[in-house]
Amino acid sequence: MSTRQGRRDLLIGSILMILVIFTLFPYVFMVVTSLKDNDQFHTSYWIPSLPFHWENYTAAWNQISVYIMNSLIVACTSMIGVLVLSSIAAFVFARYKFLGRNFLFTMIAALLMVPSISSLVPLFILVRDMGLINTRLALILPYMASGSIFATFLMRTFFQQVPNELFEAAHIDGAAGWQAYFYVMLPLSGPIIGTIILLTLTTVWNDYFWPLLTLTDDNLRTVTTGLAFLQGQNVTLWGPLFAGYVLASLPLVIVYFFASRYFIAGVGGVVGGGDMLK
Repeated sequence: MSTRQGRRDLLIGSILMILVIFTLFPYVFMVVTSLKDNDQFHTSYWIPSLPFHWENYTAAWNQISVYIMNSLIVACTSMIGVLVLSSIAAFVFARYKFLGRNFLFTMIAALLMVPSISSLVPLFILVRDMGLINTRLALILPYMASGSIFATFLMRTFFQQVPNELFEAAHIDGAAGWQAYFYVMLPLSGPIIGTIILLTLTTVWNDYFWPLLTLTDDNLRTVTTGLAFLQGQNVTLWGPLFAGYVLASLPLVIVYFFASRYFIAGVGGVVGGGDMLK
């Protein structure tokens, strides 16, 4: 039995290792290529080549730093808006009983079934008529609205698992509803908040089509659209181009490094119940 179990573990480990290699290979290739000049890129396409050209990162940073800053502003503002709106809405849905509560939450959940492409034209017309084209609000407001839907669904499910005795004790101590929200619910919601932060930042940072549609001012472009125009300008300068890709991916890598345990705990809390709150 032990031999059979060992073979099974070896097989599973080998399969997982192959999956990891295939998953990480594009990123490793991107990093390796970012340190080459054009001659090295054509003569040693798959393998590293000396000397390393670190100046590629300086050239890339000089061209995309404004795009990265725009993405940071849009992503962080959208993330804060999503957290505020969804946490308040989820708290009300989870802890208060009022007429039409289930119907309203069903409508919110139903919005998850609507394909985003179907609302693209109406949303663009709305943003245009509000005079928001070529402004950061053209990105921030739609991101907040769309992100709050799924975030409210997740948070409400998580909030319902918090023991009601905690709120009863807070009520006995004289805590009002907003105090229960700030001092009871939010301190217990670190995992789900980390999950929402990671999902929102990833969605906003990686979006390409909506910024391309609503922004034409080069000084307002986000990093995804900025890199597309960088590729058009430096189509033969592969080192700086791939260095730009690496720099653009670093913020998400850093955020995931610090928030991954909250993401796992938050998803586990929504799926597995309230054990994580103990």
